[in-house]
Amino acid sequence: MRTTLQLDDALVTEAKILAARTGRTLSQVIEDALRQTMVPRPREGRMPIVLPTSPGRPQVGVEIDNGVALRDIMDGVRDPV
Repeated sequence: MRTTLQLDDALVTEAKILAARTGRTLSQVIEDALRQTMVPRPREGRMPIVLPTSPGRPQVGVEIDNGVALRDIMDGVRDPV
C-alpha cells in the first residue's frame, strides 16, 4: 500500500542510515518500527503496588455507599448511629 507521511527530516535520515547498515529498505525499517510499536508488551520489571490495608469493618450505622454521611462522620459533624 502506498501512503504519504510527513516525518521529521532527522528521523528519516537516521532510518535511512539504519536501513543501509542492516541491508533493508527504508520501508522495511519503518514497517518494523510500526510493528514493534503496535505489539502489546508484557509489563515486566514493574513492581506491583501494595496498598496498606487494615482488618475490620465499618462502624455500626455507617453506610459506606452514602458519601455525604461518610464525609459528615469523618469531619466530626455527626456520630455514627
